[in-house]
Amino acid sequence: MRYQILASLGAAAILITAPVSAQTQRAATKAKTAAPRTADGHPDFSGIWTNATVTPMERPAQFAGKPNLTDAEATAYEKAQAQDLKDEDGKSDGPIIRAAGSSGTGGYNALFLDRGSEMIRIDGVKRSSLIIDPADGKRPALTKEAMDRLGKMMRSFNNYDNVQARPLSERCVIGFGSTAGPPMMPVLYNNTYQIVQTKDNIMILVEMVHDVRVIRMNGTHKPANVRTLLGDSIGHWEGDALVVETTNFREDNAFYGASENLKVIERFQRIDPDTILYRATIDDPSTYAKQWTMEFPFRATPGPVYEYACHEGNYAMTDILGGARKQEAEKAGKK
Repeated sequence: MRYQILASLGAAAILITAPVSAQTQRAATKAKTAAPRTADGHPDFSGIWTNATVTPMERPAQFAGKPNLTDAEATAYEKAQAQDLKDEDGKSDGPIIRAAGSSGTGGYNALFLDRGSEMIRIDGVKRSSLIIDPADGKRPALTKEAMDRLGKMMRSFNNYDNVQARPLSERCVIGFGSTAGPPMMPVLYNNTYQIVQTKDNIMILVEMVHDVRVIRMNGTHKPANVRTLLGDSIGHWEGDALVVETTNFREDNAFYGASENLKVIERFQRIDPDTILYRATIDDPSTYAKQWTMEFPFRATPGPVYEYACHEGNYAMTDILGGARKQEAEKAGKK
């Protein structure tokens, strides 16, 4: 009888402790995957992150109609990109080097480019483009005003009258390809960011050209006549999402030829300890027929953020302007 009671008590103990053990296990799993929070309860974005990826901004023709890819399709694309990089190593020309703005100059060797090696994966699925809206993964059509403005901008690239006439990135004033943003785009190298978060401000240090963005929380935008290269960023919380609106851009650094009326809406969500899901909407009716949106992850990285020295244009400026003067003299001599 005594042994039957003990056996019954043992069985009851197993029945009682089994659910508690499972509950503890679930709590431990949740603690492991939950994103850290600040003292005031908001998600903490502090840390070092990278958005490096070989996923293009616009969907390639080979993936038309396929916003999501199978792992096999993504792997084939990743291998092809890696082979392209290998093939260009040691050369002074090629699609990747041309994208760096150094075609035929020998200024860049593909060996030193670091775009990452994988396409972005969101919700467990590889994506074929950063653009998610429009559904075709392409930027919307440009307005007539925008085409005229871009034509003027392209003509200005051929202005060698003085140092100030040269493009900002050539003079190392601002990062190449909108790494600092907004939107904060992955480019060819130095795709690392350090975020420092306080209650009133969020600072983003960009490895490329050591640009610094400061997001002022719950503030108001500066007057319309106060314009800066990175715009004026105001943040607020929508639940666990950090939403940032940036206006007051200078036209000479507006994203992809946008106007000074550009407005960028960014959304940061820390979906796990190692991932920030980043979404950016481009709103500029004077440039695009409609709004458009990109989405991609920032992944935690051990860092460090390396000191960045940009001097190509500075060192070469005498040759750039001197070469233009020589061409002008030669042209004048032929008349």
